[in-house]
Amino acid sequence: MENKITKSLVIIGGGPAGLAAAVAAAENGLPAEDILILERDGRLGGILNQCIHNGFGLHTFKEELTGPEYAARFEERAKALHIPYKLGAMVLSISPEKVVTAVSREDGLFTVEAGAVILAMGCRERSRGALNIPGFRPAGVFSAGTAQRLVNMEGYMPGREVVILGSGDIGLIMARRMTLEGAKVHVVAELQPYSGGLKRNIVQCLDDFGIPLKLSHTVVDIKGKERLEGITLAQVDGKGKPIPGTEEEYSCDTLLLSVGLIPENEISRGMGVDMNPVTSGPKVNESLETNIEGVFACGNVLHVHDLVDFVSEEAAIAGKNAAAYVKQGENRPSGGHEIVLNPIEGVRYTVPGTIDPARMDEELTVRFRVGGVYKNC
Repeated sequence: MENKITKSLVIIGGGPAGLAAAVAAAENGLPAEDILILERDGRLGGILNQCIHNGFGLHTFKEELTGPEYAARFEERAKALHIPYKLGAMVLSISPEKVVTAVSREDGLFTVEAGAVILAMGCRERSRGALNIPGFRPAGVFSAGTAQRLVNMEGYMPGREVVILGSGDIGLIMARRMTLEGAKVHVVAELQPYSGGLKRNIVQCLDDFGIPLKLSHTVVDIKGKERLEGITLAQVDGKGKPIPGTEEEYSCDTLLLSVGLIPENEISRGMGVDMNPVTSGPKVNESLETNIEGVFACGNVLHVHDLVDFVSEEAAIAGKNAAAYVKQGENRPSGGHEIVLNPIEGVRYTVPGTIDPARMDEELTVRFRVGGVYKNC
């Protein structure tokens, strides 16, 4: 027999975005029992559970917390409000009518008819396949996040002699983590002429440990058939093409890739949500609502954030707006005139992409990213 549930609000993902959205919805008048969080992992908190370094929560809580401590604060708030959640629940699809189909060990296959849906699935790492590095596929090539999970949660050491490609925050943090665990990190290479990580991470994770950062460099060859034996690094020109004659050989048994994050949007696409080709996330309006009425998106599934504090801030807005949508029902104010935000001259995208002044709050935060490094502008 098929298991059917009806809820006013279903939140897909129980990480920092999902938890903050659920708490905000409950605090804005939606009864907690009408909310349901679906999380595919065995515990709430998402990626934060493996981020045991500090630096989280400076904006939200005005103190430095580790990832699990930050997640625990929101988890405690959700539990204090008695918001229901299902763990080990994998969402298979969502229909445009907001019927969520999911499967879990406890419930088998079940469906949830939702009044509103918040997409908070987070993001995943870009893999080696996206990089076109020649060579065999030996053991020892990991994404930085996979290595982080192995070291911090499962107690395994991926390798001893390490090269890291990409200077995103996870790559920088893993350079320090691997060093603290006794590995030798030879170099962090970055394709761009500038680092993709926060300044404080470059100082605390590389400079403090004497790990060199080579900008405008990339891996052009991987050596080894069964296990990684070494890599070839080369300098690149302004177009990112390797410059012949600049190759350097490094002997290593581990290559960590920290080459960007991709919002996790297969389910969103499947239900017909309009996507922004620049962010790879949904297009949203001032309420963080997608083109499907009553479907909202927030956190890294919408666009990749630098700080988890900004994820929680954005998710709280989505939770508040979803609660208002459910409560207003048929009496929702109809849209007036929509203003399209046009990102030009170095701005790559804006979130939201459109604003309806009739529906927006007194103040609205517009988040954006630039396409290069600009000074004194």
